[in-house]
Amino acid sequence: MLYHSPMQRIDHVFVLTGAGISAESGLGTFRDVGGIWATFDPSRLATPEAFARDPETVQAFYNARRQNLLAAEPNPAHRALARLEAGLAERSGRLTLVTQNIDDLHERAGHREVLHMHGELLKARCTACEAVAEVRADLTTADPCGACGCAGGLRPHVVWFGEIPFHLDVIEERLMAADLFVAIGTSGAVYPAAGLVGAARRAGIATREINLEPSDNAHLFDAADYGRASETVPRWVDGMLRHGPCAGP
Repeated sequence: MLYHSPMQRIDHVFVLTGAGISAESGLGTFRDVGGIWATFDPSRLATPEAFARDPETVQAFYNARRQNLLAAEPNPAHRALARLEAGLAERSGRLTLVTQNIDDLHERAGHREVLHMHGELLKARCTACEAVAEVRADLTTADPCGACGCAGGLRPHVVWFGEIPFHLDVIEERLMAADLFVAIGTSGAVYPAAGLVGAARRAGIATREINLEPSDNAHLFDAADYGRASETVPRWVDGMLRHGPCAGP
């Protein structure tokens, strides 16, 4: 176990969020009992091969998820992290927020910068020209790309199984510059995101897990808070802001 002073100086906080932070907003998690992949086969819905084989079924699945997202609202955990971002900025600090979630609830809660490593549900990408555009209505296989005019090639702008997550270089750079790494609502089972806590420890960065229950890699964290995200995250943020630039992991 690495030792960290309980009152070390914290200027740059790196936060990784997963599906658990959005669960209380009514958005399903993936790997929990009764989660999305327990109900649906990801090989038929979340791979490039599935889209090439049966684009109508894939589009219908993501259309339903998009409408579910548009009806959802940020919860107290999202809003607390937005307060932390603003509070750190006021004292010349920084919050790097990386999310595995494809929803926009962090942005709607007030975040200025969010790195979506698994893409964004409210965007579509053209498989012909790679142009990315916002989308809120249902997608069909007949929709043309607004940039190149090609029809039938618009796909959800999300990272499917077998694809490389976005922003990996920036994520690594920001992590190595952080004083504290915090994982919120993550399973600890999906790589490369699950490997970030190990990278933080090797660099001597303090680590904290905030989750409903211990994750698969919970043993790698220096400190932990377990319970509903809407309760644990605001409480942790309040403590961070109350103690100013010095706080424990």
